[in-house]
Amino acid sequence: MIKSYQILSLLLAVLVGTEKVQAFKAPFRPVDVLPILPRQISRPILNKLNNAADLLPSFVGAASVSNNSVLNWKGSCFYNNTAWLVFHNNSGTQFGGGTLHIKVSKAHSWTCMDLYVFATPYRVTWDYYILSREHTLDFKEWESQAEFEYVKNRGVSIFLMQAGMLGTLQAMWEVVPLFTNTKWGESANLAFLEKHMGATFEERPQPWITNITIEDIHSGDFLALSKIRGLWGGFETLEKWVTGSYAGHTAVCLRDSEGKLWVAESGHENEEGEDVIAILPWDEWWEYELKKDDTNPQIALLPLHPELRAVFNETAAWEYAKSMSGKPYGYHNLIFSWIDTVSGNYPPPLDAHLVASVMTVWTQMKPAYAGNIWNEALNKRLGTQNFSLSEILVEVEKRGSSFGELLAIPEQDDWIYVDGKSTSCVAFIFEMYKEAGLFGELATSIQVTEFTIKDAYSLKLFENNSTRLPEWCNNDADTVKLPFCQIKGKYRMELPGYNTMDPYPHMNERCPSMTPEYSRPVGC
Repeated sequence: MIKSYQILSLLLAVLVGTEKVQAFKAPFRPVDVLPILPRQISRPILNKLNNAADLLPSFVGAASVSNNSVLNWKGSCFYNNTAWLVFHNNSGTQFGGGTLHIKVSKAHSWTCMDLYVFATPYRVTWDYYILSREHTLDFKEWESQAEFEYVKNRGVSIFLMQAGMLGTLQAMWEVVPLFTNTKWGESANLAFLEKHMGATFEERPQPWITNITIEDIHSGDFLALSKIRGLWGGFETLEKWVTGSYAGHTAVCLRDSEGKLWVAESGHENEEGEDVIAILPWDEWWEYELKKDDTNPQIALLPLHPELRAVFNETAAWEYAKSMSGKPYGYHNLIFSWIDTVSGNYPPPLDAHLVASVMTVWTQMKPAYAGNIWNEALNKRLGTQNFSLSEILVEVEKRGSSFGELLAIPEQDDWIYVDGKSTSCVAFIFEMYKEAGLFGELATSIQVTEFTIKDAYSLKLFENNSTRLPEWCNNDADTVKLPFCQIKGKYRMELPGYNTMDPYPHMNERCPSMTPEYSRPVGC
């Protein structure tokens, strides 16, 4: 017997096909009404039509007063749109204000709407349009001379939520679960990475935890972790997506003068709930990962190549690790290891314009948090001190540059921030490698704070002869033998490009990383 939802599904298929061939405007578009249909019909279709990227507004341009310019673009609902900006002083204030005019027409259906975000370095607002006519957005007064000059020269930035209101809500259905510490959240993270990166999560035969002989672990051996649920799991998933890394956290092994094994990592949560650099006994670190880490991490040990292990200076490594112990995780340069180019590191529709607007929003909501993550780093790139984000954006404009160019300036390992040197998890390890002599003469010409996790595990630093790996390294029941040692995890870890790249001067400073291939030019 044919079910009612099967009939509705057939009607939807017919309507979708009709919409593509009819010349006249349909009274409604099927995707506009999908959310009100039974869940067994709407959810599978919406899951295919909308994804997490739809939560990111797309920059369509800036409406400016310069030369009476008019901005034109195609929206998601309205296919013909124009915008222009007119200054006024209705408020009678020192700098006056302005009115943004937006004329929308040629809607593809009677039920759709376009959702927009509008931004200057000093404010962010939003509006939506469902009627074909001229709309206005009034800025009663500009905050300062700086905002007035910025808007006069650069205009008001306009961002389109490409999925519309309903599509945006549906996209949230994909993103919100990423951060939940549930089985649903774990499944959401795996599905996201499979969909957006082409990752595969093949289940390994048990046991999923390796019976490790710690005598086979040496100073400098690298630990790669992939968290797949909870707050950090969701954060790592998005980090993997933008960088192409198949791991989201790292740590490094060290032996002391008495032969005791330790783990050093940037990003360990202390008793106050702060993420700091810490040096922990192996037993304590391993017990936490086995029994207390609720992110369900998949963990791999990447042994150093014997030749590099022979030159690894344990004394220098320990001196560096102790000098950094207790310092905050490297928030200052976290995003800058990923952004190397003006436009080649942003998964669509993300771009430098949107990054600036997101930073503006966060600065208004959490000024101390925002300043800690990017303000000081942007000041260093600009050669200024204590400039706010809005002042930075205005200064970039004055210099005839762009915010995208500013973001792409390479981080320098010797930069000292207000709370000391700043190193993310992988930068901390590779700064230790530099101190321990693994980069030799190249040490002065490589900025490890520019390395992503993918950049790190791609370097030819690790064991390349599987016969020299410890006997316990691979699961005997697993027919797939990895070139490294996966020591925990239900799913087989992938590290594409593992151990394939020779170090070279200024590496990873100008490299694009576009999903899904994440290909890079030689010598970038």
